[in-house]
Amino acid sequence: MAAYGLYTHIASNKFRSMLLLAGLFLLIYVLVYAGALLAEVVINGNGTVQYYLAAALNDLIKALPFATIGAVAWIVIAYFFHQTIIDAVTGGGDVTRQQQPRLYNLLENLCISRGIPMPKLKIMDSNALNAFATGLNPRQYSITVTSGLLRALDDHEIESVLGHELTHIRNGDVQLMVVAVIIAGAVGFFGELFFRMFTNLSWNSGGGGWSSSSSSSSSSSSSSSDRKSSGGGAVVIVIVAVVLILLAWLLSQVVKLALSRSRELLADAGSVELTKNPDAMISALRKIEGRGELPGATSAVMELCVDNPREGFADLFATHPSVESRVRALVQYAGGHDPGPLALPTDSANVTDDRDTEPRQGPAPPQLPPAGPWSPRSEQVTPVPQAASDPSAPNTADIDGDSAPGANGARGSDRVGGPWGRR
Repeated sequence: MAAYGLYTHIASNKFRSMLLLAGLFLLIYVLVYAGALLAEVVINGNGTVQYYLAAALNDLIKALPFATIGAVAWIVIAYFFHQTIIDAVTGGGDVTRQQQPRLYNLLENLCISRGIPMPKLKIMDSNALNAFATGLNPRQYSITVTSGLLRALDDHEIESVLGHELTHIRNGDVQLMVVAVIIAGAVGFFGELFFRMFTNLSWNSGGGGWSSSSSSSSSSSSSSSDRKSSGGGAVVIVIVAVVLILLAWLLSQVVKLALSRSRELLADAGSVELTKNPDAMISALRKIEGRGELPGATSAVMELCVDNPREGFADLFATHPSVESRVRALVQYAGGHDPGPLALPTDSANVTDDRDTEPRQGPAPPQLPPAGPWSPRSEQVTPVPQAASDPSAPNTADIDGDSAPGANGARGSDRVGGPWGRR
């Protein structure tokens, strides 16, 4: 379903969400069938390929109601508690206007200007520069920003980031992303479960078949002909089960491809439409660039963020376009100006701190000359007159005359006591 405008984009996201939910059930069934294949190999290591396939299909039919109930339960749990799970992973917490008046007012002004319901506001204590939105309905929508983002960005840039996340909420991208997280989490859980089952299988050299490591010695009485006929079938079935599990995992990653790469570009454009400030969005992206890694966050959670800096096999299907391409689009279509990669003050501070910790080498600095009679008071100790034989002699404490006499004839509170000093 192609999207050519805002409303068709929102409708497309809703349609994709329904397809993804249907895909969740399909992937669960594939995993259940793979698990049934492994279970049949463990129960009977002397069967043929046809026997294992038929027995696993029979097990799948019997397990369909339970698998369906389990998938529905997973969706219900994710619907009501996905934000709690994400907060537990990222460490985000709710904040109020009294706690964060600056951030709260910026978000509230954007919502009022477009008549958007005010989402919940959360802050994650992290030096990373990132933000993300979550929620499946207006009562659940929330925007989480990191404390590092608040320190590094000015008000205009923070407003642009908030506008970016509000656009995700308006376009329905948040629902699609949360559904993808649900699918990736469910498939990852069951895939790991079945892989653990597979690692507990071992080839029984005496019995010529696959069995659990605890019962590998129970089939030692099998005949040599059974070993040849059944061993090959068990090996083939184990390979088929592993391939199915890997296929399900890959499909769960391909689900991210349903999150169109254009959604980030549309969110950037929506932020500019809200704030009327393309330069602020560009400078915010330049500051966030390469500094958005959230410690402990899963790959699925990173897909929710403004920027995902991760690279690797698990992120081959990343849906975030590069910051360079996003900035180029803002310059070309929104009339912004690209300042290029930006360095933060914390970066130079770290360099300075590293330099200060290094031992200094070279000649020592020259010694300051000793204080003389005309040196400043902070560097000279004024001698106290020991005797006042001549009343007409001037007081040495009043030679510099740098302040006017006070009411009692004293020139300041720091005068040294003497016969003509402060009484």
